[in-house]
Amino acid sequence: MKRLRSYVEGRWHEADQGFVTLYDPSTEEAIAEVSSVGIDFAAVARHARERGRRALAEWSISRRAECLTAMSSALHEHREELIDLSLKNSGATRKDAKFDLDGATFTLAHYGRLGAGLDNALCFIDGDPIQLGRSARFSGQHVWVPLQGVAVLINAFNFPAWGFAEKTACALLAGMPVIVKPATSTAMITERCVEILVEADILPEGVFSFVCGSTGDLLSQLGPQDVMSFTGSADTALKLKGGENLLANNTRTNIEADSLNAAVLAPSVDRGSETWGLFLRDVAREITQKSGQKCTAVRRIFVPTENVEAVQSGLIEILQETVTGDPRAEGVTMGPLCTKSQLEDTVRGVEELTAEATVVHGTGARVEGKGADAGTGYFFAPTLLLSKDPSTARRLHQREVFGPVSTLMPYDGDAETAADLVGRSGGTLVTSVYGNEISWLQTFIHGAGATTGRIYIGSEKVAGMLPGSGVVMPQVQHGGPGRAGGGSELGGERGLQFYLQRVALAGDRALIEKVSGQRKAKAGETS
Repeated sequence: MKRLRSYVEGRWHEADQGFVTLYDPSTEEAIAEVSSVGIDFAAVARHARERGRRALAEWSISRRAECLTAMSSALHEHREELIDLSLKNSGATRKDAKFDLDGATFTLAHYGRLGAGLDNALCFIDGDPIQLGRSARFSGQHVWVPLQGVAVLINAFNFPAWGFAEKTACALLAGMPVIVKPATSTAMITERCVEILVEADILPEGVFSFVCGSTGDLLSQLGPQDVMSFTGSADTALKLKGGENLLANNTRTNIEADSLNAAVLAPSVDRGSETWGLFLRDVAREITQKSGQKCTAVRRIFVPTENVEAVQSGLIEILQETVTGDPRAEGVTMGPLCTKSQLEDTVRGVEELTAEATVVHGTGARVEGKGADAGTGYFFAPTLLLSKDPSTARRLHQREVFGPVSTLMPYDGDAETAADLVGRSGGTLVTSVYGNEISWLQTFIHGAGATTGRIYIGSEKVAGMLPGSGVVMPQVQHGGPGRAGGGSELGGERGLQFYLQRVALAGDRALIEKVSGQRKAKAGETS
């Protein structure tokens, strides 16, 4: 059985005790063991700050960008190997494994291109110069400079490649070294990604560290110049960011947590129209992709009352084509849940939701998987519930079932009603809305926009080019208020700000332009 390793202080570390076992979710076969016992986390953090930060500080932004491009290429060269490993470790189908891996390489490449456009700038410029006196000579300029600590990046099990890549891309381009901590259950995939990057010899020592297993007392080592970015459950996030050391040092934290994302069908959408079809396809995909194990998956489906029956029939028609089973078996279109605990929580979650809704498709229980031995594997078929009155429901807006589960909910067609229902979850990462009536959309966005991080608008003119609401594009922000964590990632250059400190420069405009790298200065030049 494979023993996973960590990469810290410029070398590989293999523990000899304290192991947690990983299982193939389709066969329940033990495939690897994980432990971080023996790692000195204080030394790891110190090494990253002293060696890694210094190395990045000596590089221009465009030089850092070159490394991100090289990282993307290195991972892409091993794409097929990583896809096969994903089937074994996470239970993802080939299509879902590609979704994760291609998301990782695309995001790294995007930030590589973004940084390349900044030439040899030494810091990031924020806005235009501001005249502060009678003469333009006395000027102000806001700039962003890297924090002088280390970024601890804690990732969820559902995206073992994409999750670490999107955080790493922003941190490294900003100039901060990273310590990556993947979720244990799918750490085989992340470990192999790290092996590929280390073998490619792309980054200087100390810039990239990797902890496979528990983080021990790592968070207790963080100070005011360090940051922690976390993706996972709201309960775990609360425990982490509430740590005494993080609070005492006011250490920056970015959280992406639970999210009962919504899809809303506007009343102007006609049955059988292109937008109607787009809505059905998008929602069905968001239920089944990655077996519903996505932070952006649709959990609540709001439909005008008069269209509920037609939407229910349309969704069931698509969902019943899903073949659940071992992703290595021919014809399987949806794999198992990642772990036994995920399966148990999903079964328990559906049971809780049935207090306020009725199962109209699926069983709410474990099912047998195609290509798997009877009684083996963490399989759960697509499940659709129907709520009679979402306005009086509580669990449906509060309990996220992290599997292929979603609830259909009627509403009166009013934009304000729809926005209010969307907001009852306390904050979402993404809300998708389908329609093109401008006044209705304006009202909806004004209301729902306050409780979500991204609104995905599906309409006829872009139906053929939309990737789906669950696709996180690096050009726009990913994150959401309240229940969703209150954080923000990506969004192009905005994604770097978490790792930077904004400082205002005030003085001679020409001098400021040169010291900030906006204009070239000759060696030894003064203003």
